[in-house]
Amino acid sequence: MDETTLARLTRERTGRPRPPVAVAHLGLGSFFRAHQASYTDRAPDADAWGVAAFSGRSADLARRLTEQDGLYSLLVQGPDGATASVVSSLAAAHPGGAVRTWLDVLAEPATALVTITVTEAAYLRKDDGSLDLTEAGGDVAALRRGDLDQVTTVPGRLAAGLVARWRAESGPIAVVPCDNLLRNGASVRRVVLDLADEVDAGLADWIRSSVSFVDSEVDRITPRTTADDITTAASLLGLRDECLVVTEPFSEWVIAGEFPAGRPGWEHAGATFVDEVTPYEERKLWLLNGAHSLLAYAAGTRSHRTVSEAMADDTCAGWVEAWWDEAVPHLDLPADTLASYRADLLVRFGNPGIQHLLEQIAADGSQKLPVRVLPVLRAERSAGRVPHAAARTLGAWVAHLRGSGARVNDPLADVLTDRAAGALPDAVRRVLEVLDAELPADRAVVDAVVAQAEELERR
Repeated sequence: MDETTLARLTRERTGRPRPPVAVAHLGLGSFFRAHQASYTDRAPDADAWGVAAFSGRSADLARRLTEQDGLYSLLVQGPDGATASVVSSLAAAHPGGAVRTWLDVLAEPATALVTITVTEAAYLRKDDGSLDLTEAGGDVAALRRGDLDQVTTVPGRLAAGLVARWRAESGPIAVVPCDNLLRNGASVRRVVLDLADEVDAGLADWIRSSVSFVDSEVDRITPRTTADDITTAASLLGLRDECLVVTEPFSEWVIAGEFPAGRPGWEHAGATFVDEVTPYEERKLWLLNGAHSLLAYAAGTRSHRTVSEAMADDTCAGWVEAWWDEAVPHLDLPADTLASYRADLLVRFGNPGIQHLLEQIAADGSQKLPVRVLPVLRAERSAGRVPHAAARTLGAWVAHLRGSGARVNDPLADVLTDRAAGALPDAVRRVLEVLDAELPADRAVVDAVVAQAEELERR
C-alpha cells in the first residue's frame, strides 16, 4: 500500500468490501476500535457483520472515519516491536447527535445486536443499582411524548432504540455492554427496564421477553495515540492514519448470555463463552483496574507519568504485588489461572511501547474505586484483617484530591476537593463517606488510610 493517507485507501484495495450493518455500537472510542471492532474484523464471518457506530458528544471522529470509508489502522505495540493492520468492520460512523439514525438502525430487522462502550457513570445507576430517575427525568418525558430523538442519556438512547424496534416489529435483539461493571448485562437491563416501566408497560413487557442483556468482561489496554505512534504505523503500513488506535498484544473477551438474532463468530477471534462471567470480571476489575488506580494516585507522588515508568520503580512494583496478594484470596478462580494472569499483567504493565498515562487512569475515581477496591477492602474486614494495600490506594486518592499528582478530573471534583481539605483524619473520613457511608465509622480503616496518605504526602 503506497498511498499517503488512509483516506485514499479504498475498500476495494483492501479486498474487504463494506459489510452490511448487523451491529449497532454506542461509544465510538479507541477501546471499541481496539477490542470489539477488532474481534468482529477477525471473525470468519466478518463480511456479514458490519458495525454502525455512534460517537459520544463529539462529531469530529465520526466525520474523519466517514472520510476514510470507515477504515482505520490498529497499531499493536509489543515489548519487542510493533505490528500494524487495517480494520474494516466499521460499516458506518455517526456522530452522537444523529439520534434519528440510531433509531433507524435499531429498527432494522437485520440489526442483531447492540454493543456499548461508554463509562460506568453513563448508566446513571444509584447505589442500589436502580436508575437515577432524577438524572433521566428528561428522557422519561421525551419518551412518553413520543419524541424518541430528544433523548440525551445512555439509558434513554437504549430505551428509544428499543422503542423503535418494538414498534417496527423487527424481532429480538441482544444488548452487550462492555464497560467495567460487575454483571454489566444485568446492570444495564435494570436501568433500561426502570426507564421502560416509567414510559410504557407494553414496552417493558416486550423488553423482558425479546431483549437479551449479555454479561461480558473486556480486557485490553488502549492508551491515547501519540504523534510518534502515527509515525510508527505509517512506516509499517505505508500510509498515514490520523484515526490510528494503539493497543497491546494481549486481548480478552469473556461472554455469557444469549444472542437470539445471532452474532459474529467471535470465538474464532479469541473470545471465550462461559456460563458465568462474574469471576473474570472481578479478576480484571481488582487485579488490573485496581492496580491501575493504585499507580494512578500513588506513583504520581514519585514523579512517574506512565504505568511502565511506575513499574520500573521497585517501590511502585512492590505496592502492586502487595495489592494483588491482598485481592487474590477473594477471587473465585483456580490458583494457577490467577498466577498466570498476574504474570501476564507484569509483562503488560512493563511494556514500554504502551504509554498509558497515569493522569488518564486517575479520572473518575469516585466511580471507579467502589468497584475496583472496596470489594477487597470489605472482604478483608470480614476476614478480620486490616486491608493495608486497599488503604494505600484510598490514601493515595485522598492525597490526589488534596493536590498531589495529576489534576483532579471527576464528576464530583468540587465536592471531593472540598471534603479533602483541612486536617487529614477529618478529611479522610469526609472523603470515604462519599464512597461508602459506613466507612468513616471503621476506625481501623480510617487509621490505615490516614497513615498511607500521610506517607505519600511526605514524599
